[in-house]
Amino acid sequence: MQNNSKYRVIQGDNLAVLKSIADESVQLIYVDPPFNTGRVQSRGSSKTTRTETGNRIGFKGQRYEIVRETILSYDDEFKDYWGFLEPRLEEAWRILNETGTLYLHLDYREAHYAKVLLDALFGRDCFLNEIIWAYDYGGKAKSRWPAKHDTILVYVKNPDKYYFNNESVDREPYMAPGLVTPEKVARGKLPTDVWWHTIVSPTGKEKTGYPTQKPLGILRRVIQASSQEGSLVLDFFAGSGTTGAAAAELGRNFILIDQNPESIEVIKERFKALPVDYEIF
Repeated sequence: MQNNSKYRVIQGDNLAVLKSIADESVQLIYVDPPFNTGRVQSRGSSKTTRTETGNRIGFKGQRYEIVRETILSYDDEFKDYWGFLEPRLEEAWRILNETGTLYLHLDYREAHYAKVLLDALFGRDCFLNEIIWAYDYGGKAKSRWPAKHDTILVYVKNPDKYYFNNESVDREPYMAPGLVTPEKVARGKLPTDVWWHTIVSPTGKEKTGYPTQKPLGILRRVIQASSQEGSLVLDFFAGSGTTGAAAAELGRNFILIDQNPESIEVIKERFKALPVDYEIF
């Protein structure tokens, strides 16, 4: 991809676009792919057997093909999902630079499978964090503990050279302010790997109407910690464009990719309010 624009929005097949991006040219990749929630709910009856199979093979010393074969053997729906996502994650690894970081945002249905795949693709020593984003909105299940969190898996390209600066991240309130000094209360505390952050308010100004929109605060934190001003940030499941909005606000360059025309229209409308001179391809 040869283009000098700082801000790019691309409509098209993200795999084809990813293949056109130069090796090691991106500092930060955040992706929030489809969560694969629509398949039949028959997997639970054989869940233990499948887990035992995975554990018997294990992670250490195994070839990537073997790990991948195990991952794709669970059921047809699972195979279709990871057959779609896996080559895109391979491209993500290729285009990350040595100081770069991947944030993969999933829910509880897929996070554990993704961990196995990314361990094989990046290497287990490149696993940085499992971030839990906990929120306070959604369904109220009565037959089980209600699901109120997403998982964000964080992998670095090179565990000896990656960029991370939590001092630049927006701080958050102390949960027990009476236990710390007034100075600390005023400053706030550094986030941990559990992020308490509400979803996008259905009636708030941030709301775009896009069904999978993520809060600007979550993306600000990701971008502040793992990139610097002028760095290139990529989101190849762009959705409502939150990654681009946060990147532009923080002085980063961005590439947003999405195949859905609705996504592109939402991004165009959203960016009207931003001082962003972006190009659409």
